[in-house]
Amino acid sequence: MIFYAARQPILDKSKKLFAYELLFRDSIDNVFPDIDGDEATSKIIEASQFNMGISGFTGNKLAFINFTLETLIKGYPEMLSPDEIVVEILETIKPGKKLLALCKDLHKKGYTLALDDYEHQNVWAHFYPFIKIIKIDIQQSSIDDIKQVLSAIKDHPHIKMLAEKVETYEEYEQMLQLGFDYFQGYFFAKPEMVKTKNLSPSQIAMAELLYETSKTELDLNSITSVFERDVSLSYKLLRYANSAIFKRCNEISTIKQALVILGSAELKRFIGLMFAVTANPDKPSELINMAMSRAKFCELVAQDIRSQLNTSIAFLTGLLSMIDAILDEDMATVLEKLPLSPEIKEPLLTKKGVMAAIIKLVGFIEQAEWDKTTLVMKKLKLDKDKVVEHYNQAVAWADEQTQAVSSKLN
Repeated sequence: MIFYAARQPILDKSKKLFAYELLFRDSIDNVFPDIDGDEATSKIIEASQFNMGISGFTGNKLAFINFTLETLIKGYPEMLSPDEIVVEILETIKPGKKLLALCKDLHKKGYTLALDDYEHQNVWAHFYPFIKIIKIDIQQSSIDDIKQVLSAIKDHPHIKMLAEKVETYEEYEQMLQLGFDYFQGYFFAKPEMVKTKNLSPSQIAMAELLYETSKTELDLNSITSVFERDVSLSYKLLRYANSAIFKRCNEISTIKQALVILGSAELKRFIGLMFAVTANPDKPSELINMAMSRAKFCELVAQDIRSQLNTSIAFLTGLLSMIDAILDEDMATVLEKLPLSPEIKEPLLTKKGVMAAIIKLVGFIEQAEWDKTTLVMKKLKLDKDKVVEHYNQAVAWADEQTQAVSSKLN
C-alpha cells in the first residue's frame, strides 16, 4: 500500500526540530475539501502499522496527527505509541462531556494532547489539565485573540503554545516575544533578510568544486587543485573517503586517490552535501535537511526522465533550490557569485523547464498542496505512486544523511 503524506516541521524557540505534523491524503487525486477525516486518519494508522512506520517517516521525532471525534471514539490513537505521536484534536470537534472523557483517558495513558487551530471558549478550561499543547493559526487570529488565550492558560504552566502558519521571520520574532514555545510554517525556509555579503574563502572553494562537479566530464587535476588549497576541505574529503560506510580494506591517503576511488556520482553527492551543511552553520538543521531531501527527490525523479536530465545535475539543482534561504540572500544574487553550469542556474532563476517543474513538484508535496501536485505530475507524465515513493525515500535518506554527513564533517 502506498500512502500519501507530507510532513511539516515544527521547531522550538531555538529553531531546532521538535516534531513533524503529518498531512495525510488517501490519494494525491483527492483535493483537500473533499477528504473524509475519519478515513484519512484510518489510512495513515494502517500505513504506519504495516508499511514504513511513523518513526521511519519522521526520523524518530514526534508526529502530530489530526483525529476526528469518530476516530477518537474508535480508539485509533491507541494503535500508536504515546512516545511517537501527539494527538491533535481538530478544531471542528465541539467541546463536550464525551470529548472530555476521551481526553482524560488518553492523558491517563500517557498520550500528549494538542488542541488544533484553537479559538478560545471558556468551556475549554475544563480540558486544560489534560492538554499539553495549544495550536494557534496566527494568520486567522488577531493579537488580541492570542493574548486572550495566553491569559486564559496562565494558571496552567504545563500548556505550551504552538504558532501555526508562521511565514516570515518577523512573525516568528513576534510570536517568540509573546511567549510561544513552538513554531510551524516555512519562515525558516526563506531568507531572513536580503543582504549583500562576500563569500568566505572556504565557500568560494566549495563553489568552485560545485562548478567542477557539475560538468559532464570531471577534471580531476582541477578538483585536486581546489582541495589542496584548503586544508580543512582536504581533511574532510579524506575522512569521508575512509569512513566505515565504504568498508575499504586499505587507507586512502591522497586527494587524487580519494577522488578516483569515490567515483563521479559519490564525489558529486559528497561535495553538494558538504556545501549545504557548511554554508551557514547558524541556519536551522531542518532547512539543510529539506535541501538534502529535495536533492535526492530530484535525482530519483530525474531517473524516471532519464532521456532529458542528468541525475547528478538534478541532485545539485535540487540541493541549491534553497540556497537563498541558507545564505540569506535572494537567489539571483547568490547564483551570480557561484560559478555553476547554466543547467543548474537557469531553472533556479527562470523557473522554466523540466528541472524547474520537478522543484515545483517537491515544493507542492512539502506543502501538501495535492491538487497542484497532480497537475505537475500530469505535465511531466510521472506515475503518482512512484513520485510519492520517491518522496518517502528522499525524506528517509535526508534524515540519515543529515546525521551521517554532519558527524563525518565535524
